[in-house]
Amino acid sequence: MASDWVGTAAEIFSAVGTVGAFVVGFILLRAEHRREADRSEDERRNQAARISAWVELTRSPSGAREIAFHIHNASDMPIYEVELPLPAASGEEQTEFIGLVPPGQTVRRAAPADWLRTYVEPEPVQLEFLDSAGRRWTRDEQGRLTRMEPSD
Repeated sequence: MASDWVGTAAEIFSAVGTVGAFVVGFILLRAEHRREADRSEDERRNQAARISAWVELTRSPSGAREIAFHIHNASDMPIYEVELPLPAASGEEQTEFIGLVPPGQTVRRAAPADWLRTYVEPEPVQLEFLDSAGRRWTRDEQGRLTRMEPSD
């Protein structure tokens, strides 16, 4: 009878150990999947995180004061379909289409001349673009980067 009790206890201990090993393995697998998902998201955001846009006072060749948009691509790949959504007095959104920004370059485009009246210092502006993998991103005026979901 004592040997039956010892055998039963060993089987219960073995079963609990097996279940425990399964639970620990499952927890570790989920943690690894979460780490892999975070790593993949970091890789997806890597190029987009290196893109910035701002408006800044510049001087024309004649010395006149002008306001210009600056779109900087600090990544190793070009970005495409670059657009700057602009507020309009009529309430409609206007867009300044830039197109392609080559890697490691800053593209400059003239900003609306009436912005010169309210210009104080360089400030970030919103932009939208496609990264080299075809993912659409937007960066708002506060610098927050957001991946835009495809609209199909």
